[in-house]
Amino acid sequence: MYLQDVDQHDNTEIKYIKTTIQPNDILRINVSALIPESTIPYNMVADGGSQSVELMLLDGYLVSENSTINFPVLGLISVKGMTPLEFSDFLKKKLEAEGHLKNPSVNVRIINAKVMVLGEVNNPGTYNFTEQNITLLQALANAGDLAITGKREDITVIREEDGLRKIGHVDLTSSDWLDGEFGYVKPNDVIIVNPSGPKVKSAGFITNIPSLLSLFSILLSTVIIITR
Repeated sequence: MYLQDVDQHDNTEIKYIKTTIQPNDILRINVSALIPESTIPYNMVADGGSQSVELMLLDGYLVSENSTINFPVLGLISVKGMTPLEFSDFLKKKLEAEGHLKNPSVNVRIINAKVMVLGEVNNPGTYNFTEQNITLLQALANAGDLAITGKREDITVIREEDGLRKIGHVDLTSSDWLDGEFGYVKPNDVIIVNPSGPKVKSAGFITNIPSLLSLFSILLSTVIIITR
């Protein structure tokens, strides 16, 4: 059973996490102002233009391994350590301070956020999401929940953030992780559901002592029949 002691978290504050922009993220940046024509040089796509997700990904700003993007007119800009909201505010102030636009509005979103779910789930695969925060349980639900053979006491989460690789272990039968570092999923997280003990045993040809005895009994019976 999941979250066997969850009642102790009743009426507790939800602690959302900040997602900073990482290398290989694709950003959609829209700049608007009172005079729409003045923002044309700062937008890859005309304001109000309708695009499919595939085109948005192609037209988006790919963050380099040095955490920079090449923005029109302004050139190379670092996004290191900033959330989309923080970078939006930074870009707005930069456009104003350098005299490019008057009182602009800037919207920044990560449009290729995804999580990979592997192992003992009903639908393993890569799942995209557009929300700013999704929980570990939401990510597992997208993958069709754990199979009955999944090990609920030790879910592995692999996270790459700010040049560091972090490994987390979550016990779904407890609720301690709800307010922890891995309670929410971040873009590019890898979630691995390992098989339970019985599943591992059943994967072998000879799984346990009863199976071994059964095999021995069959072999002994065969030998007796042949030698009669």
